[in-house]
Amino acid sequence: MTRYIRQSCLPEVGDAGQARLAAARVLVAGAGGLGSAVLPLLAGAGVGQITLYDPDRVEEHNLHRQTLYRMSDLGQQKAHAAAKHLQALNPDCCVTFATTRLDPDAARREIANTDLVIDAADNFAVSYALSDLCKAAVKPLVSASVLDRRGYAGGFCGRAPSLRAVFPDPPPVAANCSSAGVMGPAVATLGAVQAQMALSILLGQTPSPMGLIISVDFSTWRMSQFRFDGAQEPEAAFPEIIAFADIRDSDLLIDLRVGGVPDPTELSIRPDQRVVFLCISGVRAWRAARHLVDMGHENVAFCALGE
Repeated sequence: MTRYIRQSCLPEVGDAGQARLAAARVLVAGAGGLGSAVLPLLAGAGVGQITLYDPDRVEEHNLHRQTLYRMSDLGQQKAHAAAKHLQALNPDCCVTFATTRLDPDAARREIANTDLVIDAADNFAVSYALSDLCKAAVKPLVSASVLDRRGYAGGFCGRAPSLRAVFPDPPPVAANCSSAGVMGPAVATLGAVQAQMALSILLGQTPSPMGLIISVDFSTWRMSQFRFDGAQEPEAAFPEIIAFADIRDSDLLIDLRVGGVPDPTELSIRPDQRVVFLCISGVRAWRAARHLVDMGHENVAFCALGE
């Protein structure tokens, strides 16, 4: 097979490794900057099944870093356009897609039928929800985050510690590419690292990238790495991350999009009632929910709606 000869000739890949990639099922959250690097590398390598979630449409300001797309894709759903380009790149790769966010409900269903999950959403709430679900399902998660000219990629969950073991708290502010800016090569670099980690995990190569974080800072031209195999999972209880569809009529819903964080002592909460905090990014809702948990309320959740 000539398509994969330049990688299958590697002793650590071979025909057996190529067959493993062809049988692999990968779930990808996000077809933006990171996804634009990850997805064609996975499809080009011969990963047999890619399931992709992304709710956004292609906009012109995306194109400096989301090089999977073209001007002719403007206005199209990213997931649909990405699937079209991936199939054109490699017809051997079966790509299914959803033009919605990968919320916890959908993620739970998809993770049960996948071999590896890639977090390319670069969104705090999505990352932590995927980490929680992958940890419970003992599935590997390759997650990355990038802003400005710096970021990281790492292999979490499966038999390695989770994202929470390394980053127990969310970022202090809900910065993203729209608010803080980002350089395209930094995004492409971290996406390529994610793809290499994913392929190495699927092939069972050693040393494994599970339990490893690679950091890149192009503002100082530094690259570094560290292993976190021995990181301990946090003992503190965490609020549950839920999908908007999981909010029940019986819940006490506190929408932080339309007001400040209320004083928990002033809330009238029934003993059997779940309290759900809601915001755009999930950061404010997480902090409010965590504060309530720290006060002794166990039935607490939060939901991030996204932009």
